[in-house]
Amino acid sequence: MLKQLRGLAQAAGLLDRSTRMAGSIDEQVAAILADVRARRDAAVTEYTRRFDNREPTDGSYELSRARWAELASKVDAKVHAALELAVHRILAFHSKQIDPEVDIALDGVRLELRVRPLARVGLYVPGGTARYPSSVLMTAIPAKVAGVPEVIMVTPGASPEALLAAKLSGVDRVFELGGAQAVAALAYGTETVPRVDKIVGPGNAWVASAKRQVYGEVDIDSIAGPSEVLIIADDTANPAWVAADLIAQAEHDREARAVLVTTSEQLATAVNAELIRQLADLPRKEIAEASLRDHGATVIVDSVDSAIAFANTFAPEHLELQLADARGAASRCTTSGAIFVGAYSSEAAGDYLAGANHVLPTGGAARYASPLGVHDFRKRTSIIEYSADAASAHADAIAALAACEGLDGHGRSALIRRKP
Repeated sequence: MLKQLRGLAQAAGLLDRSTRMAGSIDEQVAAILADVRARRDAAVTEYTRRFDNREPTDGSYELSRARWAELASKVDAKVHAALELAVHRILAFHSKQIDPEVDIALDGVRLELRVRPLARVGLYVPGGTARYPSSVLMTAIPAKVAGVPEVIMVTPGASPEALLAAKLSGVDRVFELGGAQAVAALAYGTETVPRVDKIVGPGNAWVASAKRQVYGEVDIDSIAGPSEVLIIADDTANPAWVAADLIAQAEHDREARAVLVTTSEQLATAVNAELIRQLADLPRKEIAEASLRDHGATVIVDSVDSAIAFANTFAPEHLELQLADARGAASRCTTSGAIFVGAYSSEAAGDYLAGANHVLPTGGAARYASPLGVHDFRKRTSIIEYSADAASAHADAIAALAACEGLDGHGRSALIRRKP
């Protein structure tokens, strides 16, 4: 089932995970973005008719509050309760993430760092046959905790579950729009869709390309590549649990990455057998099998230290530690989006209910990027206030540095404030 690799040298090929789109997609998306920017609602309507076969209602794709409430009321009671529990836990964790402001006095100069929420944020939520209420919670709740006054959700065919999640997490408006045209509408604004400051949330290759291309006009969370998990396990791990977690990742889509790194050949053999057994009745068997066959692997290493070294280079979105000393190993894992410590900490729990954010860096971006959080929806402004004495005292030093850089006007600007 999983191809077996021995040692870190053979596993090196697993490190290549590009998030670049096919050139044809980028070109087509660029044309859509330019058209929406020029023709606004008219272009959005044209592409939505063409790609989604959906017409606007009363001139807008915005979902009315009455229709929103009607659809949200159809959610199964167990799912409703699970969403409310998830909201509680996500809110509790993210409420601790508010950045402190800074205000110091330094030799007659007052320096402040002011932290304020973004004014308006757009959430992209996959729709149609897909139902991702968890994505709504993970993007909307930190935005609202950050104090964002207006959160706009776009989705190509809102599911009742996504709409209930939107209601529970404080989303303000919902538009039944998807694809590159929805991203363009949020980035540039139209007659009916307001322009936002930042766009977050997952989507297909067209959405990812659109987000990449509008970055700079607006901020974005990231360009998400295929989802991935790397599991480090020793001979104490339960092979059935390891296999279940690999499958949970692989069923996302055919491009998902599920990798096991282990010190135990016996465990590797047992996990392969479990994969075959557990896949037999999986509803998304075809997708999971393709993912495991094409992108999955088992890497046999000689020590946990080697496994951790590989994980730190791989920089996975999700890192599971199913080890005898999982907590000890966790302190040495430096580059991953989220670390799941111990056999009872499944990646699925992180996706839905643990409370930490499941919007994580992929494709090795965990080397430098972080999980989505409250900080992503707040901006910082520096404030500098000089006294007359401080301006005079610093004038010569400022002028010296300005002269060094060949910017004499800067120096004169400082020297003119020097006391006689």
